[in-house]
Amino acid sequence: MSDTSRPRASLRTAVVWDVLKEVLDDRAKATGRRLDVLDTGGGTGKFAVPVARLGHRVTVVDPSPNALFGLERRVAEEGVADLVTGVQGDAQGLLDVVERGGYDVVLCHGVLEYVDDPAEGVANAVAALRPGGTLSLLAAGLGGAVLARALAGHFTEARTALTDPAGRWGGGDPVPRRFTAEQLSALVGDAGLAVGAVQGIRVFADLVPGVLVDTEPGAVEALLKLEEAAAQLPAFHAVATQLHVLGAKADAA
Repeated sequence: MSDTSRPRASLRTAVVWDVLKEVLDDRAKATGRRLDVLDTGGGTGKFAVPVARLGHRVTVVDPSPNALFGLERRVAEEGVADLVTGVQGDAQGLLDVVERGGYDVVLCHGVLEYVDDPAEGVANAVAALRPGGTLSLLAAGLGGAVLARALAGHFTEARTALTDPAGRWGGGDPVPRRFTAEQLSALVGDAGLAVGAVQGIRVFADLVPGVLVDTEPGAVEALLKLEEAAAQLPAFHAVATQLHVLGAKADAA
């Protein structure tokens, strides 16, 4: 069973995975071959392993040697070591460690929050795409953080996040930067891609008490269905913990 299908993990990953798998299947059908996928900031392989299970080749770029060690051990345990390659590097120097224009799909999940220049990070990811390829961009959402601080009774921190240019609620905030759906879509469009699906991820999952999800029969499945139903509705993008945006690179003339 993959991480993306385990009940608790599915609340965080399943909505993204369902869209991503459709992208991979469509691209594989269009090209008639296995795909080359780049997972920048891919860590220990939360998405790389399920992608490799589909038969595609995956290159994981991550700055952490410990994460890459964990990736190596994980792919060996999962039987996909021949399809997954780990490379140490970061978004800023991405093109120093991977092939320009060498990938059908590029995953940039949980990266833009931490880079010095998000536009440069997106541009590097786009440069790694082949014509006709797809960028999958996942980043922290501003509205979800504001709502979470307010519901926790931290009203001043909620207001700070709402007005801070980086969307941070204070000096103790572990996330350096958050985005709105419009900001992420603009980054994708400015990098020369056609903006595709935009989704709100973890609209409800981070707000529901864990004890309720753990103890109520069928609660995980029902909450997941609710997340799936709300994900593509623009009204809920403003309160999502994360935002997922797809961008398509034009085919070669």
